[in-house]
Amino acid sequence: MTAKERIFNFIKKYKHAWVFLYALIYMPWFMYLEKHITVHSEYHVIHSALDNKIPFVEYFIVPYLLWFVFIAVVFLYFFFTDVNGFYKLAKLSFIGMTIFLVVSTLFPNGVALRPIVFPRDNIFTDMVKMLYMADTPTNVFPSLHVFNSLAACIAIYESRELRKHKLLSMSAFILAGLIILATMFLKQHSVIDVMGAFLMAYTLYQFVYAAERKKAPNVSEQRV
Repeated sequence: MTAKERIFNFIKKYKHAWVFLYALIYMPWFMYLEKHITVHSEYHVIHSALDNKIPFVEYFIVPYLLWFVFIAVVFLYFFFTDVNGFYKLAKLSFIGMTIFLVVSTLFPNGVALRPIVFPRDNIFTDMVKMLYMADTPTNVFPSLHVFNSLAACIAIYESRELRKHKLLSMSAFILAGLIILATMFLKQHSVIDVMGAFLMAYTLYQFVYAAERKKAPNVSEQRV
């Protein structure tokens, strides 16, 4: 088989990669929001009385940053092993992310929860300081950290193959739980942001997964 044929077969096998073109829509839109909705502009401050009762815990920076690896690994797993599962995950995630962009555009929002003085000085607080510098406290509702973690968990739970590996699945769910807690303990998000993400994930689940199951309950998963 020639190199040209191998490339052709690879493209044919993984033609569903076109889905990632969504990044060409999401990234410019998100960067625009990050540039124009800042601490120096007017936005709606999202706050709950419960936020005041949640302490700042810098150690949660570890699962918070692991979110990037978690989401990437889940997407790549379905991309290479389960085309149908990949399309469902992408559909759920990208619809939610688009809703987030629309909400942030029409309802500029942010939080004012970050501590001015850190209670401790260690490597973890240094990592949090770097996070605060890189990420603005705006465009927070609903929390994408929470929503995409829930989307990944839903995809894992709905996968017949991954359901066989209970330890792996449970580990993913625990990590997702820690990531969700991290958004609040690092003062990146309000409880309201988290609740909004849960509500959005539950609602979209009904259209992406539950509705399809009702239409074709016996349809087998498509494998690569």
